[in-house]
Amino acid sequence: MNRITLFLIVGFVAQAACQHNRPEQQVSKPGLAADDGKTTFPIPEVIRQIVKTDAEWRSLLDDQSYYILRQQGTERAFTGEYFNNHERGLYLCKACGLPLFSSSDKYDSGTGWPSFTNAIAAKVIKENIDQSHGMVRTEVLCARCQGHLGHVFDDGPQPTGMRYCINSASLVFVKNGSTQ
Repeated sequence: MNRITLFLIVGFVAQAACQHNRPEQQVSKPGLAADDGKTTFPIPEVIRQIVKTDAEWRSLLDDQSYYILRQQGTERAFTGEYFNNHERGLYLCKACGLPLFSSSDKYDSGTGWPSFTNAIAAKVIKENIDQSHGMVRTEVLCARCQGHLGHVFDDGPQPTGMRYCINSASLVFVKNGSTQ
């Protein structure tokens, strides 16, 4: 291998290492700015997973949120903080703060949980097959922290026909115009 080739290889490896250690670049996406234009919640261009120990998650989350996000639990219908919320804003993952759902996609499904027709972007959620409790359902997870959010069903309104049935305790609501 000649010196020029070796120099180029070392340069590319060094550049890749620097980019890997660089903080995530934040890019604004449509629909994530508040009506007043002051508050934005950008989605990272690349969503890197957050990995924490069980003890770290326990220290960061209240008991109910830990049960739902880390142990795939569910809150009782009609008891969650956001099932009847009609304010305009964004719903973020309570564990990691990733923007997940917009109030513009929220609707009253009559189920007792916050329901949405769509996520803000396909890349902010992941789906897994859930065969617990003698049923086959599609579990919805936060793409960044892998926290359990709820389930998605294909009985929602048009245009998507989807019903993302999400636990309030897995979310943080940020009202439009908030400076959080």
